[in-house]
Amino acid sequence: MRKFLSTIFLVLLVQVGFASKVLIPMDDAQSNHLKAYGIAFWVLQNQIEIDWLLNYRGGSFLIENYTDIVNECTIRGVSFQVIADVQARSIAAEIADPEVNMEKVKLEVAPKIAVYSPKTKLPWDDAVTLALTYAEIPYTVVYDEEIIRGELPKYDWLHLHHEDFTGQYGKFYKAFRGADWYQEEVRSQTATASAMGFQKVSEMKRQVVLDIRNFVMGGGFLFTMCSGTDSFDIALAAQNVDICESMYDNDPADSRAQEKLDFEQTFAFKNFALEKDPMVYEFSSIDGTDDHGKIGELQDFFTLFDFSAKWDIIPTMLTQSHEQVIKGFMGQTTSFRSKYIKADVTIMGENRNLKTAKYIHGSLGQGQWTFYGGHDPEDYRHRVSDPPTDLNLHPNSPGYRLILNNILFPAAKKKKQKT
Repeated sequence: MRKFLSTIFLVLLVQVGFASKVLIPMDDAQSNHLKAYGIAFWVLQNQIEIDWLLNYRGGSFLIENYTDIVNECTIRGVSFQVIADVQARSIAAEIADPEVNMEKVKLEVAPKIAVYSPKTKLPWDDAVTLALTYAEIPYTVVYDEEIIRGELPKYDWLHLHHEDFTGQYGKFYKAFRGADWYQEEVRSQTATASAMGFQKVSEMKRQVVLDIRNFVMGGGFLFTMCSGTDSFDIALAAQNVDICESMYDNDPADSRAQEKLDFEQTFAFKNFALEKDPMVYEFSSIDGTDDHGKIGELQDFFTLFDFSAKWDIIPTMLTQSHEQVIKGFMGQTTSFRSKYIKADVTIMGENRNLKTAKYIHGSLGQGQWTFYGGHDPEDYRHRVSDPPTDLNLHPNSPGYRLILNNILFPAAKKKKQKT
């Protein structure tokens, strides 16, 4: 009997000590980085906490060992390891070492995600919705009506679709004013503005950006790419002046619009010059697209900064990747010229040769925002009417990983940050 009990005790000891945690590595050993974020989100949806191991093997995830989690990783093709408690404690000790640039952040609750996107079909896709769909992360589509009706407080995280918040319809007038999709977009936005009580689309968009600003100030998380970045800030700076020419709103722009801009109202940018010519496919001097066009795809890269994980937790979370140097990609807004970026903005990724920032972050009130230049991290020149990128061909994309870092960021909002 004594021998039998000893055997049972040893079996239990092995079970407890050998299979207590699931480690999802996020370094080069990971077969599908993008779907790994979907696993993390799914775990949070099931009310299970996650330890995000910043700078440990590319920003790995450590979770309690449940059969369903192991099965889900297997089904989705995500690499994982089942490790013993003693191994988990060893990892924790390594991370806790004050001389090591690592940190453990606990993710607690799956954020509620909204994507700002028009109801009409436009001839381009959106990298964020591609990433969310591929990673199997649920989201709700909202647009101007929902925002103006005050629905943003329902959500924790908001992404802005490839968008023009200035009321100039993306400045596509020269190239596409005769296209069916462009004319339908003008009709649809004009009708919505009228139904919502606005005389102009630019006035409706102005209200939208103010509501989004209030969402961030109240504790929301904002992520935006491509023209949703600079056009958002331009709309804030121009909220009290007409910058739209007559083909956009049936009356001329204010001839003194430039001098009337209020840069105190913007999130990220200062002292920029408007591109007033409606025939030029550009909003302002902020965008570095022309600079990138001169060097070409083979020379276009941006580098992620290395932050202190124990003290600069937020930018460390947002820059988790298995690659520090990432291939560039263009968009209507490709990058942000550094001289127009406010001093309190954190630059997280830049093209050092061009002096353009690709990936920036800041805070406003109780909330946070992130701007990411370019349209599609795996399509260098994604043009109007090009087919959507197939992420099955890019499961380890470091450029798309930066998007998904932002998705998980709000899950750690209850943890007091050191920044």
